[in-house]
Amino acid sequence: MAKGPRLTTLSKVAAPARGMAQRFGLLLLMAAAGTLLILGKTHGEVIRQLRIMAVEAFAPVLEVMSAPVVSARHALAEVEFFWNTNWENRVLRRQVARLSKWQTIARNLEKENANLRGLLNPAHDPAPIFISARVIGDTGGLFVQSALLNAGRHEGVERGQAVTNGLGLAGRVVEVGKKFSRLLLLTDLNSRVPVVVEHSRHRAVLAGDNSVRPRLTFLPANATVNPGDRVVTSGHAGVFPPGLSVGIISSVSEAEVRIQPFVDWARLEYVTILRYRTLPADDITRTGNAKTIGAGQ
Repeated sequence: MAKGPRLTTLSKVAAPARGMAQRFGLLLLMAAAGTLLILGKTHGEVIRQLRIMAVEAFAPVLEVMSAPVVSARHALAEVEFFWNTNWENRVLRRQVARLSKWQTIARNLEKENANLRGLLNPAHDPAPIFISARVIGDTGGLFVQSALLNAGRHEGVERGQAVTNGLGLAGRVVEVGKKFSRLLLLTDLNSRVPVVVEHSRHRAVLAGDNSVRPRLTFLPANATVNPGDRVVTSGHAGVFPPGLSVGIISSVSEAEVRIQPFVDWARLEYVTILRYRTLPADDITRTGNAKTIGAGQ
């Protein structure tokens, strides 16, 4: 029963002391803050030097602490670079293998082609000479489907030469003046052009009949053609170069096969005339002279 009053007495004595300690600590903090403020205003250089010293003292510590982070970042970058490089190397290896395969095939084909050319000793087709011309109208004449061009003998135009535009074959030259020439369109009744069906390689003759879609005639009886097949010049008779685009097969029936030409006749403005001969004029003359001399002997 005696302990209770004694503890109460000690608490009453300690409470003022605890309050005094708190007030003293607060006064010390206020004094330190005031001192720092006074030093900051009156001794700015001292404070700056102290700050520099503190930074210099802690800089090595910060560097040591940041080193693992930097190392980890570099390691991650190296891993990512290695992964990307490895993936790119795998892709490039596959591409190199594929290209090497095609290179081998191409070399074999080139060698085989050279050997076959050496055995056959083929005669190469002459390169055509191009003459540009403009459609200046149609003055009428013996032909229904024709156009007048502003190029003639002066520019080297001759009868029978092929006339094209950017889309395909338009027709051939049938009349030549000094400064003009007449183009006979593929659709004219008098037009006949040796052609070949590109897919099946069946040869035929494209015959105009004054309609917008000329007919494909003289096809072999067993020829298999379908709408959409491309038709190009065959080069037979040496009038047209082989491979000129003509049109596509638009319809197939038991009675006839019709072609849709690539050239739009309503928009035909500029054309190209092809000077093309299977033999140069001098060679033809020499051949004719040789035959005459041989006959005389």
